[in-house]
Amino acid sequence: MKPGRCGTMTHDYKRHGTTSLFVAMDMASGAVIGETYRRHRHQELLKFFRKAAKEVPKDQEIHIILDNYATHKHQKVGDWAERTGRVHFHFIPTSSSWMNLVERFFNTLTRKRIRRGVFHSVAHLEACLKQYIETYNENPRPFTWTKSAAQILKKVDRARKALAAASA
Repeated sequence: MKPGRCGTMTHDYKRHGTTSLFVAMDMASGAVIGETYRRHRHQELLKFFRKAAKEVPKDQEIHIILDNYATHKHQKVGDWAERTGRVHFHFIPTSSSWMNLVERFFNTLTRKRIRRGVFHSVAHLEACLKQYIETYNENPRPFTWTKSAAQILKKVDRARKALAAASA
């Protein structure tokens, strides 16, 4: 590689398939629960939510922050949350993944384990993801905002005004 040139995959790179990683984070400790599934439908999401809910003490409320992906808004997912009586969904606005700290975990996972990784099969990728999560959970740390809520909201408002002006 030459200085200043972006890294690329070689001509013989072979993608062996994909997997979906579902992650729930304990905001207080930073510990995560993660599961991989070969598909990303409401059935898999419900299976993951049920597993994660079992790991949270029964007397605790569960607040789940989600983006607006169709699977997250499926009727059966909403019905399940209602039936539990302790699970509450909070949907972030479109294009605001930065508001969900699980996305920060995904960024770290990508930088430290996935990017430039060589995975010989989907099963190998899934094993590596599970191993990373286990290692991460040995010494988890909560993610913290570096800006105050007032600073963040001021920046969001400035961006909203800029978008409105650009579309006018």
